[in-house]
Amino acid sequence: MANPITYTDSVFLKRFAMLIGFLAIVAVLLIALSTHIYNANPPPENPDKAKIVDQRIAPVGDVYVGNTGRAAIQAAQEAASTAAASQVAYGGTTDGKVIFGSLCHSCHETGAGGSPKISDKAAWAPRVAQGVDTLIKHSTDGFTGKSGVMPAKGGNPALNDAQMKATVEWMVSQVK
Repeated sequence: MANPITYTDSVFLKRFAMLIGFLAIVAVLLIALSTHIYNANPPPENPDKAKIVDQRIAPVGDVYVGNTGRAAIQAAQEAASTAAASQVAYGGTTDGKVIFGSLCHSCHETGAGGSPKISDKAAWAPRVAQGVDTLIKHSTDGFTGKSGVMPAKGGNPALNDAQMKATVEWMVSQVK
C-alpha cells in the first residue's frame, strides 16, 4: 500500500510541528522571564497593613473584672460619649416632630419594648403626671420600668440635651 500522505504534506507537517515546538519554547521562556522580573521587583506593601491586620484580629468583645475592669468600662463609656458629642444628630435641629419622625416613631408608634404608643393617651397619663422634667430625664439617661425600657437618648447618643427636651415636649403636647 502506498503512503497516503504526499511529500508536500509531510514537509508542511514537519515545519508546522517545528513552529509549534518553537512557540512552546518561547512561551516557557516568557513565563520564566516574567517570574524572574516579578520576584526581582515585588509590589509595594500597603502602609496600613499592620492596622488592617490588627482590626481583623481584634477581639469582638472584652471581659472586664474587678476595679481595673470597672475603670476600663468607664473609660470606654467616656470615650464613646465624647465621640458621640462631637457629632450632632439630624443636623442639630430642635424640632421635636422631626426627631420623633426620624427616631422615636419606631418604638412609640408600634409599642416596641413596652413603650407607650403616641396614640394611646391613657398609657401616657401616668407618665405625664410625673412631670416633663422626669420624662426628659428618663429619655436622656434611659429608664427601665415595669412595662418597658427606654434606651438613653432613644438609642442615638448623638442627640444633645436640647434635642431630647424638644422631642419630649413635642410628644407630651401630642398626648395631652
